Amino acid sequence: MRVTVIDAQGGGIGKAVVKAIKEKAPDCMVIAVGTNAVATTAMLKAGADVGATGENAVVYNCAKAQVLIAPIGLTLANAMYGEISPGMARAVGECEAIKILIPVKQCSAKIAGLMDKPQAAYIQDAVEMALNEMKNI
Repeated sequence: MRVTVIDAQGGGIGKAVVKAIKEKAPDCMVIAVGTNAVATTAMLKAGADVGATGENAVVYNCAKAQVLIAPIGLTLANAMYGEISPGMARAVGECEAIKILIPVKQCSAKIAGLMDKPQAAYIQDAVEMALNEMKNI
């Protein structure tokens, strides 16, 4: 099974996701895609199997993803202080994979009904969702 993890900025969310997936499913192929080199490097250090960086890497890997995990800001053009290009947001939005989106406080999107909890709890929820989805593929 393959999981594509996309992150931006410093890659902290992606790093935590990769680490948790590798701990719970070490044989899972994790593809780390960073919108910048810092994010990609953080995910590779956490144990991702391969990594790629930039807009084209986001577009290419979204098209091939089976399960995709990313901060919700990746679906919003110009989110994360302009780091998310319209092309990246479109690729994530149009991705046919199962998408597991992690809420972040840094983007202006609010999700009605979402419990306010620490980022680490959202990451653990996302990893559990991904592992459950992988069983069904």
